[in-house]
Amino acid sequence: MQGIATEFISPIRVKQLCPIINIDVPRYPVLGALWQPRGGTARHDAVAWGYARACSAMGIDIIQQCEVTGIRKNAGRVTGVTTTRGEIDCAKLGLVVAGHSGVLARMAGFRLPIESVALQALVSEPIKPCLDVVVMANTVHGYLSQSDKGEMVIGGGADGFNNYTQRGSFHHVEETVRALIETFPMISRLKMLRQWGGIVDMTGDRSPIISKTPLEGCFINCGWGTGGFKSIPGSGWGFAELMAKGHSPLTAAFGLERFAEGRFIDESVAAGVAH
Repeated sequence: MQGIATEFISPIRVKQLCPIINIDVPRYPVLGALWQPRGGTARHDAVAWGYARACSAMGIDIIQQCEVTGIRKNAGRVTGVTTTRGEIDCAKLGLVVAGHSGVLARMAGFRLPIESVALQALVSEPIKPCLDVVVMANTVHGYLSQSDKGEMVIGGGADGFNNYTQRGSFHHVEETVRALIETFPMISRLKMLRQWGGIVDMTGDRSPIISKTPLEGCFINCGWGTGGFKSIPGSGWGFAELMAKGHSPLTAAFGLERFAEGRFIDESVAAGVAH
């Protein structure tokens, strides 16, 4: 529907593209797949460095290790932020803090219809190249790819309870690894090299919030759940226009008021992973 090159392929073609997969899995045999030949992966931290360098070249100050501890306001309008490195005055404030959106919103004096949960991933010890595609198996709930260092990159679902631990829970690691060993038997003897969790923000309709807020001059971009990395270019463009002009046709449907008005944009069944 969106013009993205996608093919429905047979189990034989699946096996050709991914020889290490077990297409005769006892519980859920592979009956077909959606193949997107233009899809790929990107190294997240390297992309962040690229954005940072471009911003720095444009004259934007990026201050690291600078925690916001308060949002200052006067007569219903934002006047600045208090940080661990001092005060910063501003006439407009953009909040783009993912899983911490609720914390910052509370500082600004309003609540958000979001939940913060840990989403975790893990990588195996490095092995020689054996996988040059990304496989996402929603039925058993897991995804697998191989990094340029040889590690098998493994992920599954978000925790089923609100938390800010950034560790995740063992049962998700166990369930995801069990599912992927069933799908890729050859990885069963690999050892886990490291595991981590990141905090994601989930809205009730699984669509983002790009909006003005009850605090005049304060804008927010949140609620991307597990898809924030991929949405940065488009949402950044729309968010910048919203902050600069007070309105953007790109963000009009994603206003905070939709939750009070019942205008949900339900994307829960269209997401890449089951939230």
